[in-house]
Amino acid sequence: LSDCLACDNCMTSEEGARVFQQNQKELFRVLNLNKKCDTSKHKVLAVSICPQSLPYFAAKFNLSVNDAAKRLCGFLKSLGVHYVFDTTIAADFSILESQREFVQRYQRRNQEDHALPMFASACPG
Repeated sequence: LSDCLACDNCMTSEEGARVFQQNQKELFRVLNLNKKCDTSKHKVLAVSICPQSLPYFAAKFNLSVNDAAKRLCGFLKSLGVHYVFDTTIAADFSILESQREFVQRYQRRNQEDHALPMFASACPG
């Protein structure tokens, strides 16, 4: 979240409350609490890794993207993270849905005034 522009265009107030809980300080606070308490009282920690971040780690540590993903997953689990999810397939579905919507809008461009332009984005953070 350190790269977030805080533009508030990506979320509602409810989502904002959830995003507020997703920061490095909170992660380490929960990890430390989990180390101190009984496993039955652990908070479950899940981390998602976006496909855009993996080439950075691969280049930084001179690894293949697959090796970077495996090592990053192993590192997070060694910290105490319970689940690590790769969001590549979700990103692929998002691209496919954007493509489908664009084709539909393009085909309707002469019948509807507001069919185009179509705005789409991903958070720059």
